Amino acid sequence: MRIARLRSFMSRDGDRPRVIVALDTQCGIIGWGECYNHGPDRALPPLLDYLTDMIIGEDPRRVEYLTLKLVQQARFPPGALGLAAIAAIDQCLWDIAAKALGVPVYQILGGAMRDRVRVYQGIYTAPDPAIARDRVQELNDRFGLTAFKLSPYRVDMHAHRWGEVVREAGDYFRRLREVAPGHFDFAFDAHAKIFEPWQAVQLGNALAPYDPLFFEEPIRPEHFPAWGELKSRLNCPLATGESLYSRYEFLALLNARGVDIIQPDVCVVGGVGEMRRIWTLAEAHYVSLAPHNPMGPLATAVNLHLCLAAPNFKILEYRLPPGIDTLRKDGDTGSYVVDPYLPEDGHVLPRPDRPGWGVEVDEEYLATDRYVRWERKMPRKPDGSWGYP
Repeated sequence: MRIARLRSFMSRDGDRPRVIVALDTQCGIIGWGECYNHGPDRALPPLLDYLTDMIIGEDPRRVEYLTLKLVQQARFPPGALGLAAIAAIDQCLWDIAAKALGVPVYQILGGAMRDRVRVYQGIYTAPDPAIARDRVQELNDRFGLTAFKLSPYRVDMHAHRWGEVVREAGDYFRRLREVAPGHFDFAFDAHAKIFEPWQAVQLGNALAPYDPLFFEEPIRPEHFPAWGELKSRLNCPLATGESLYSRYEFLALLNARGVDIIQPDVCVVGGVGEMRRIWTLAEAHYVSLAPHNPMGPLATAVNLHLCLAAPNFKILEYRLPPGIDTLRKDGDTGSYVVDPYLPEDGHVLPRPDRPGWGVEVDEEYLATDRYVRWERKMPRKPDGSWGYP
């Protein structure tokens, strides 16, 4: 079996662009992968073509060998775009290797550690606890979901005194706990908007009395000692990792004792092999795994297999595909995955009778360029300077 060519497709998932990759073999097996959406998405196809030239004609079943070649071919470690491209190729290789054996990918990762994977859904547009309750109850009724993630910011953090921001967050969560079913879990994602760690401590501890599932990424990811200080002063679980790129960065974070739950992204860190090394490091530090997964239904399929195999797995981030979530009004309702994994009783179930990632990709849908430009909104502070997006 040999690699014949790579094809990349510019698609979309709602209002966000997605670059999808197909790796073709001479024997007809196709592997599929999904790139991370860092921003300059049009830069990814030529980068993928450049990387493919290094592995054409190789045996795609030598997954770690080929991924390591792509990572180490440069004098300097690859950055965000390089790792996003390598991650998609790596996913293709794992898909091919499993399909060649006629088994799901999780079987060649050591087999399933569990029978199903618990997921949570992000709910970011609920301005009132009653609205949030109705939204999560709808998702519970339809999909059995019992875990959700919200924003802790109930007022503009730049337009209000910080004490008001903290008080409003705590009051919101208290009122949500009063009206929502007691067995529901709620996490809060602060999106790295806070610069000063003491503010992150105040905000997290305002949420802590109401038992959050976790408090996610309140500060920037670069300075690991600050994370150690933050965690030591918080009274609730601290989660982070979506902005880290390698096992080395995660090791530094773990050595700083700066996290309770790691959130690496398989589309960011360079692929499946690196995810395995990261979760092993975390397991050795008694830290659990909750993968970052804001991408499309193909990335969700990849993450499902990882979560089935990881011994220290806790919960998986999940986004309902376009057309399934009736409250999403973000453009194209089609999808490049014909049969996405959907939650049942709050969990996603494996498909043991399907080889590879276990989903069917719609190449006819991908044949149309569906690029949509997307940029993060940058907040302006009252003095005119930029805040963190």
